[in-house]
Amino acid sequence: MATIELTAENFEQIVTENDMVVVDFWASWCGPCKNFAPVFDASSEQNPNIVHAKVNTEEQPALAGHFSIRSIPTLMVFREKIMLFNQPGALPASGFADLIKQVQDLDMDEVRAKIAEGQAAQTES
Repeated sequence: MATIELTAENFEQIVTENDMVVVDFWASWCGPCKNFAPVFDASSEQNPNIVHAKVNTEEQPALAGHFSIRSIPTLMVFREKIMLFNQPGALPASGFADLIKQVQDLDMDEVRAKIAEGQAAQTES
């Protein structure tokens, strides 16, 4: 699947309507972003069942601000509308592939249960 462009207008729809979305926050002047782009694009081709999307932080400053992007590239991974990974820095191809596999292998019922437990604990305190 080709990499798609995320904007403030389509972000929520893309994350809501797809099981897994990997997001790369980048800018055209960013050297590490340029170096990571081929890794991201290759992953998109190797994983057609996963949406790979890019946010150009220069063109989408409100979206970058909403997620408090301070360093680029920043990678985020959403699965079933839950953000499971949010970290600045480019990954080597092997590390990126490992991240995707780890997210795919997660038991999402267990993840939702842990989130609910955390929310309940916050409510109690």
